[in-house]
Amino acid sequence: MKFGPAPVNDAIGCVLAHSVEAGLPPYSTQMSYRIRKGTVITAAHVADLTAEGRETLIVAQLDPTDMDEDTAAATLGAALIAGHSGLYLSQAATGRVNVFAAHAGVATIDVAAIAAFNAINPMITVATVLPFQRMDADGMVATIKIIAYGVPRTDVDRAAGIGGAFGLAAPRYASATLIETRIDQRATLPDKGRHVTQDRIARFGMQLSPRVVVDHDVDTLAKAIMTAQGDMILILTGSATSDPMDVGPEALRRAGGTVTRFGMPVDPGNLLFLGALGGKPVIGLPGCARSPALNGADWILERVICGIPLGADDIAAMGVGGLLKEIPTRPRPRNTKV
Repeated sequence: MKFGPAPVNDAIGCVLAHSVEAGLPPYSTQMSYRIRKGTVITAAHVADLTAEGRETLIVAQLDPTDMDEDTAAATLGAALIAGHSGLYLSQAATGRVNVFAAHAGVATIDVAAIAAFNAINPMITVATVLPFQRMDADGMVATIKIIAYGVPRTDVDRAAGIGGAFGLAAPRYASATLIETRIDQRATLPDKGRHVTQDRIARFGMQLSPRVVVDHDVDTLAKAIMTAQGDMILILTGSATSDPMDVGPEALRRAGGTVTRFGMPVDPGNLLFLGALGGKPVIGLPGCARSPALNGADWILERVICGIPLGADDIAAMGVGGLLKEIPTRPRPRNTKV
């Protein structure tokens, strides 16, 4: 592609790089109008511009081996979502195509593939949300932008050859049972934890089964786990789970389940445990899950709901770029010098 000034008379078929006014009086009896950048110059444009005395334009002239920006963006958008029915594309405009989620889910991003795509030609770019970000229906997952007015077809072909670099994991479960434990049998358990949990899973079209509240001891909780009706089991204990042998994880083991991981390097959210009972995933929620604010439990819950494999190593890797921030209401602020 050639870019730069060109005589107006030679600009037909070129792409205008900088917007200009055309048909200006007294050179024309018509109303003046603006030729916007990105417009392909026609003979009519040249006539109006020549009549007013303009001699040159800044234009891009595509070579026969180039692909125009919109065609390139559309081609690459289709290639990048190949095989993923949960994504759809916008119409190409000004060299840009956006990728949207067709339904709620979790974005799956092939980071290495995206890096390889962006390394082919600086004029060919894709930007995405973070890996495993929760997406609502019609949320934007990525944008493909061709920076120049045209790029070599060979580079478009190389980038398209990378194939599906991102997708959308769909929800796998329809319901969950939230088991809440209470320390004091005489106390009325607040509804906030249940309401917030229902809001979290409702984003994925899920519902909570009828409320289950039990005493905070291993045997009672184990029985509740074994009889839980939901496709997933969530546990919110009345006292923080502070040890791998504490009531929550030990009750899961006693019920015949397994604990994959206790504790996570995400704050807020440290005191979470993940396991399974038969084919049902089990998540021991940390106390911060009673708040609607984003916390580590969201990261685990969302991936599990969408069937994304999650092992101890995956949780261990969540510490870098986590949610760490100071909150003034903590009893022992982390930035206090002792």
